[in-house]
Amino acid sequence: MAGTPGIYVEISIRSTVDEIWRHTQTPELHEQWDLRFTTIEYLPRNSESEPQRFLYSTRVGFWLKIDGVGESTGTRADASGSRTSALAFWSSDPKSLISKGSGYWNYVPAGRSVRFLTWYDYDTRFARAGRLIDRVTFRPLIGWATAWSFDRLRLWIERGILPETSLRMAIIHALARVFIAFIWVWQGLFPKLLFPSGDEKLMLIAAGAPISFLPAIGVAEIMFGISAIALWRWRGFFVLNGLIMVAALLEVTLRSPSYLLAAFNPVTLNTAVIGLSLLGYFSGKEVPSAANCLRRPRQERA
Repeated sequence: MAGTPGIYVEISIRSTVDEIWRHTQTPELHEQWDLRFTTIEYLPRNSESEPQRFLYSTRVGFWLKIDGVGESTGTRADASGSRTSALAFWSSDPKSLISKGSGYWNYVPAGRSVRFLTWYDYDTRFARAGRLIDRVTFRPLIGWATAWSFDRLRLWIERGILPETSLRMAIIHALARVFIAFIWVWQGLFPKLLFPSGDEKLMLIAAGAPISFLPAIGVAEIMFGISAIALWRWRGFFVLNGLIMVAALLEVTLRSPSYLLAAFNPVTLNTAVIGLSLLGYFSGKEVPSAANCLRRPRQERA
């Protein structure tokens, strides 16, 4: 772990230390909100003085499961009400990039809120190849997963949004954005740039615009489709997208009404995109975001 800054994540949660402690130190609750773990199982102890060991597993897709072991190395509380829980973890699973690591969770009262933060770091296996994979992909990904999970926990504690609900909303939100982006990029690329459509040209003429505008409109549509992904956190995108669809449908109705009765016509396409916008907008309110967390200690940000 020498030479690496470790992974730091901090979030403010309107709750008490006891409540956040319960959600993070109880295996049955912890595994519900933490994207990094599929199961967490405490092992029996002979006495309270022994460190608490636990087994964990993570499913990373394609039925691939990685197993590991953790150990709570100590807890500490002070007069201010702050608590700290330290742990070590390791894995002998040959599929695991992580060989061993350590870190801590800190719970700091701050008025009506609690600063819940973590720092951890780990060693990798697979020599140079493992270190390269970690630096380029794995470390940024697991850092993001930690932050996203912390915000998922915040939504659960503050607003009562269950972890499975926030995950479901995140999937709906993501699908809405991806499909809206696909539709805009497709409509800009194929019928306007690569294979200019006769219908597109006729609708431009009916609107009183020159046909030479068609490529520029195609580029604009592609850029707007890209913005659906680039502006991931902006819920207002869905409002703007819905208004554009309504305006486009009214324009076709007034200028080229014959197209409203054609196969795969603007009524069905625009209404479907408006529906996707509504799904994206309403689901976005219950979607966790890693951006709601601090990723560096406060003194480093000063």
